[in-house]
Amino acid sequence: MKTFRSCLKQVLVTTLGATSLLASTDSWADWTLTFAHAHPIEDSQHLAAEVFSKRVAERTGGEIKIRIFPNGQLGNDQAMIAGVRGGTIDIELSGNPYFSGLTGELNVLDLPFLFDDNEQAYRVLDGIVGQELLDKMGKQSIQGLAFWEIGFRNLTNSRRAVESAADIAGLKLRTTPNPAHIAAFKAMGANPIPMPFAELFTSLETRTVDGQENPVSLIRSAKLYEVQNHLSLTAHAYTAAPLIMNKAKFDSLPAEYQQVLKEEALAAAHYQRQLNTERQTADLDYLRQQGVSIVEQPDRDSMRHQVEAPVRAMFIENHGQELLDAVEQAKQMEGAQ
Repeated sequence: MKTFRSCLKQVLVTTLGATSLLASTDSWADWTLTFAHAHPIEDSQHLAAEVFSKRVAERTGGEIKIRIFPNGQLGNDQAMIAGVRGGTIDIELSGNPYFSGLTGELNVLDLPFLFDDNEQAYRVLDGIVGQELLDKMGKQSIQGLAFWEIGFRNLTNSRRAVESAADIAGLKLRTTPNPAHIAAFKAMGANPIPMPFAELFTSLETRTVDGQENPVSLIRSAKLYEVQNHLSLTAHAYTAAPLIMNKAKFDSLPAEYQQVLKEEALAAAHYQRQLNTERQTADLDYLRQQGVSIVEQPDRDSMRHQVEAPVRAMFIENHGQELLDAVEQAKQMEGAQ
């Protein structure tokens, strides 16, 4: 017969073991991650973020929950990126130009007229070159999950129709802080003024700037048609959008959950890109209905002639030829993933 002391010892061991298991279970079941971005809730970025959040929750049995803060609720792009690096924001999405100051090699993706179409861009972003660029952000306390997109940039303004590079001269244009974007517009005689996206609408409304450049989808979702009446489909640059996470938080997760985040980030990227493609025609029709005058076939060659060579030369001087060559090779690889 067991003594009272031995029975008590067994009860204590069992109780402590159960308590330890519960504590372990709690630590695995209580990851609520913040996800911040600057775009409106109607935009494809937010819709993709919702899909990403839902799929991650499903695949982790609800152990990872993602709370989304759209429309710059947690600050402008620079502030949100700083929040991820500092650990106050877990996940964040901004256009690639906002990262080039941290990881200069990323500037290669913003070179004007680098990509002829979406498929070329996706071959680079979803392939080896894209992964290497995401990995380079690790030194900045950032874990790159996947490349989502802003898309091909088109020029809007409130002064005149832009038919060729000559029409761009003299315009005050809001740009990102990206060196390639700034250099390109300076080469065409414009006055580029970098500013956060959150400040753009007011700056257009007050005529602080004449125009800006963004994809058609964002021109609609951000209601820029209310303060711009000319759109030219220049497609002068493609802009990727790295989906990033605080590296320490990412590294603290179990390996299988890290893989879930990466896989669902890429799946959501594909969903967001598809949304943008499907919406293009309807978005253009909507802008016309709002009174926006659209130049569908501007003289892109006149723009390319002025900006492509000098901006590429600037990049090569700072970062060498090898990365640009790798991008050129990757974008021609059929079926690259």
